[in-house]
Amino acid sequence: MKASFSSQLPALTRFDPYRLHGTVAAAAGLRLVVEGLAPWLQLGARLELEAAGRPPVPAEVVGFEAGRATALAFSPLEGIGPGTRASLAPAAALPVAESWLGRVIDPLGRPIDGRGPLAPGAQPRPLRAPPPEAGTRARLGPRLDLGVRALDAFATCRRGQRLGLFAASGVGKSTLLSMLAAGADCDVAVLALVGERGRELREFLEEDLGPAGLARSTVICATSDSPPLMRREAAYAALAVAEHFAESGRQVLLLMDSVTRFALALREIGLAAGEPPVTRGYTPGVFAELPRLLERAGPRAEGCPGAITGLFTVLVEGDDHDEPVADAVRGILDGHVVLDRAIGERGRYPAIDILRSLSRTVPGCLAPEEAALMRRARAILALHAEMADLVRLGAYRPGSDPAVDEAIRLVPRIEAMLAQGKGERGTVASAFAALAVALEDADAA
Repeated sequence: MKASFSSQLPALTRFDPYRLHGTVAAAAGLRLVVEGLAPWLQLGARLELEAAGRPPVPAEVVGFEAGRATALAFSPLEGIGPGTRASLAPAAALPVAESWLGRVIDPLGRPIDGRGPLAPGAQPRPLRAPPPEAGTRARLGPRLDLGVRALDAFATCRRGQRLGLFAASGVGKSTLLSMLAAGADCDVAVLALVGERGRELREFLEEDLGPAGLARSTVICATSDSPPLMRREAAYAALAVAEHFAESGRQVLLLMDSVTRFALALREIGLAAGEPPVTRGYTPGVFAELPRLLERAGPRAEGCPGAITGLFTVLVEGDDHDEPVADAVRGILDGHVVLDRAIGERGRYPAIDILRSLSRTVPGCLAPEEAALMRRARAILALHAEMADLVRLGAYRPGSDPAVDEAIRLVPRIEAMLAQGKGERGTVASAFAALAVALEDADAA
């Protein structure tokens, strides 16, 4: 019997593996209705649609109704019609490996940099994963040199911290991200470009990030013309890649641009799945998913030396910093940095508004003399902002208030210290040294 069975093995290997199949019954907009598979599916299950004249189209189950599954596709729906076969596919996972450093990939793990296939890792990582348990999660590490003086001195960051960069379009977010990717003190940088303009990818890689920055980075990109599932998946893929490197003991810098476009993709998915719009058209699922994504960044479980330091950009519409996504993200993260258009129009970049930016972990990472310098600089900037209109109109007479006179004298020096070119690098120590020089009395200098 044993010999007889062994003799049949070559014939058995020629059979296709067992797969479950259904069919597309209806389509409307982004939404597909699949029948015949509902008893074997769950939310988030992956399907493959056998479209005519093109490779199989991946899709995801986002809902159920009356024994049918609602699915959305990861690519355009050309070639898909009634009766198109839908097959149950393996769960989503990314085989992250060391060879992914220096590469640009799409959210499904496919290279888009024209440099050939990626060498897969031994164990694929799920795209969705829970954060470490709160009770066993490590505490934040020592302070981190971000390389940007305005952040190092006024929003000092610790390893494993999560900061939000809040700005309207065209205020320098991408340039600031490139400065962080190239200059921050980290082992690995993971960049998630969610909903970016397609023409900007190569400009960002070649001019902003540069060969040295790219060599220690993995870039995940889903352009603005990608279906909403791809834009959403870019954020999940970036977290999966960052978790891989952090759990191998590396210090990872995660840069995501932007959380707003991730939320917009979630809104499109939710509306297509039948969720009701609540706040400015956003569905309830958006505000449930944001903390699940953002909490994955940070320190790992106790005993793991690696950590994910996350900087997430938030695109505020019409300079409204209280819009729903910005408000929700600000409450989840460990600090926020505000980029102001008026500061950029004055010619000072990065256009960071010091008075509206803060890091919630500053008390635990500054020496007493550094904290005193920062408080004094903030007080001077605040007084100058309060008196600026009177000074501009000539209503303030020099000598009337020594504190105002000091602010008028020192603020230009602080502003000069905050200005930084794209190629400049620094540390927290050098940022405070420059701030101390700027706060020296101008008359004494």
